[in-house]
Amino acid sequence: MVKDRKRIEKEKLSEARGQLVVKRNDLIQKSRHRMDLQEQKIILYMISKIKPNDKNFTEQIFSIAEFCRVCGLDDDNGGNYAYIKKTLQSIRDKSIWVELEEGVETTLAWINKVNFEYRSGLVKLELDNDMKPFLLELKENFTQFELVYTLGMRSQYSVRLYELLKSYQYKKHVKFDIDELKKLLFAESKAYSRGNNFKQKVLDIATNEINKLTDILITYELLRVGRKFAEVEFRITQKNTGERINAWSNISEVLD
Repeated sequence: MVKDRKRIEKEKLSEARGQLVVKRNDLIQKSRHRMDLQEQKIILYMISKIKPNDKNFTEQIFSIAEFCRVCGLDDDNGGNYAYIKKTLQSIRDKSIWVELEEGVETTLAWINKVNFEYRSGLVKLELDNDMKPFLLELKENFTQFELVYTLGMRSQYSVRLYELLKSYQYKKHVKFDIDELKKLLFAESKAYSRGNNFKQKVLDIATNEINKLTDILITYELLRVGRKFAEVEFRITQKNTGERINAWSNISEVLD
C-alpha cells in the first residue's frame, strides 16, 4: 500500500514537471521584466497549468506544498510558505514591458488577484486577461518547452536566456547586440558594465546550467567592434535522446 502510494505520488510529480510551457514568441523575445528566480518559476508553473484547448483563463487552484514538491523545495518548511506567499504578492504588484510594434511598448501584468487560504495552504489566482493573446489558442509563432527544464536552475538569467534561445532554436544561431541582450535579461546593473563581468557572472553561468539541465546545447562567442565587446552570437542545437536522458538525471539530482 505504501509503495503504491509512493509510486502514484512519483508519477503525479513527474507529470506535473513534464507539463508544457507555451508562449507566443513576442512575449519571449520582446519583453523586459525584473523577475527573480522564484518569480520566474512560479510564472512558468502557472502557464504550464493552462490546457491546450482553453479559450479563457480559469481560476487556478494549487497548494503551496504541491508547488514546493514540483520545484524540489521542502514542503514541510514554514519559511518556504511565507516566502512563496511574498513572491506571489511581488508578481501581482509587478508589470512587464512588451514591445507591440516598432517604438511602441505597453505594460502587462501576469495576474490580477491572489487568494491565499491559511488552513489549507491553497493558492487561488487567475492570469490577467491582457495575457490571453500571448498564452491562449496559439497556432503559430510560439515556443514550447517542458517545465522541468527550468526547475533545476539556480540563476535567474539561466531561465530567461533558456526561453529566449529556445524561441530562436529553429534558426540554430542568433546574434544580439550586447546592450540589447543585457536589456532583455535585465542585467543592466553596473556590476555587469565590464564585458568580462557580464561574461563570467551571467553568460558562463547560464550556459553551464542550460547545457547541463535542458534539452538544448548552446555555445556563444563575444564579438568585438574595435576594442569593445559589442555583440554576442549563440549557436543552438537540440540534444539527442541520450543527452536528454542525462539532463533528466541531472535535474532529478538537483531537485530530489
